[in-house]
Amino acid sequence: MTDNRSLETRKLEIRKIEEKDRAIVLGMMRVFYSSDAVWSEGSEDIFIRDIDECISDSPFLNGYVFEDTSGRVRGYAMTAHSFSTEFGKPCIWIEDIYLEEGVRGIGTGSAFLDYLKVKYPDSVHRLETEAENSRAVRAYVKNGFEIIPYREMFRNM
Repeated sequence: MTDNRSLETRKLEIRKIEEKDRAIVLGMMRVFYSSDAVWSEGSEDIFIRDIDECISDSPFLNGYVFEDTSGRVRGYAMTAHSFSTEFGKPCIWIEDIYLEEGVRGIGTGSAFLDYLKVKYPDSVHRLETEAENSRAVRAYVKNGFEIIPYREMFRNM
């Protein structure tokens, strides 16, 4: 018996964001940042700077798209790179993961998390999620993430 989730996941390629992806990723960012999955709504200026950073040779931010066999981008992800003094190793912050409704729940997010494990094996991987987003929380826990009891704070200069 064939696992449909595996078949569907194999149909999506994970690749770096390129200039040709700008408009579609920008549209997906608008949807993602207007959802309940994130705390802030972002802005066009921020979205454009994020995409610019992903397309550049920046050591701080990488962007990825999930593309189907017809060449259609079905989602995107962004990772920020730093060093964690708490864990004593590089830290990969999974900033954004957005998948179109039709490719959710088929293993694409898990495939991306596995991709990061292979690409950055000696690092700690961190992400944020809204507690109310129980589907995402379950998916992350299933992929080896643990809930940590920190209260996040920020200062925007």
